[in-house]
Amino acid sequence: MRVLVVEDERRIAAALQRGLQAEGFAVDLAHDGEDGLHLARQGEYDVVVLDIMLPRLSGYNVCKQLRAEENWVPILMLSAKDGEYDMADGLDLGADDYLTKPFSYVVLVARLRALLRRGAKQRPSVLRAGDLSLDPARRRVARGETPVELTPREFALLEYLIRRHDEVVSKTEILEHVWDTFDTDPNVVEVYVGYLRRKIDVPFSKNALQTVRGSGYRLVGDGG
Repeated sequence: MRVLVVEDERRIAAALQRGLQAEGFAVDLAHDGEDGLHLARQGEYDVVVLDIMLPRLSGYNVCKQLRAEENWVPILMLSAKDGEYDMADGLDLGADDYLTKPFSYVVLVARLRALLRRGAKQRPSVLRAGDLSLDPARRRVARGETPVELTPREFALLEYLIRRHDEVVSKTEILEHVWDTFDTDPNVVEVYVGYLRRKIDVPFSKNALQTVRGSGYRLVGDGG
């Protein structure tokens, strides 16, 4: 398996290279973000170990550009920043896993092997259904170039539906994932679906958010 390690601390990079090679990996190194991005674009890597605080181009931007180019190589981010928002930012931009420094080498190798077992799956940082787009990291929704303002609950509902576009989801499933409770009146889902339609469909003469009678709701993948 071929690994790209993008790490500006050369001592850490060299130690990772030696350790991973001893585990049977083929390892390439890059010491700044621009070189890392270039190698990730050009090489056929099975996984990338990507530091966040890099010269010339941050790990966040490397990850964002790779995903924008539909490069789905699994990415494990490394960072000295252990805040929950830093971790959330990395994962929202399309990273697959996140470790904070100092880290256990045994854990890092185990996580790399787990990523390799899962393989390269599509994890776009911006979710789309036709010209309808939702950016989880920036909390932005748009129809084409037109921004759409949503409340937090409307945003959560749309994110759940767009992640499962073309699937029929029941009110119970929506309550579980968007409201995180079974005590809420299921009719609240119908109310919020109405709110959402009036913002993402009606002004644009679209019909993306559809009611499937007796079953639930479906957001069509072509955006209506």
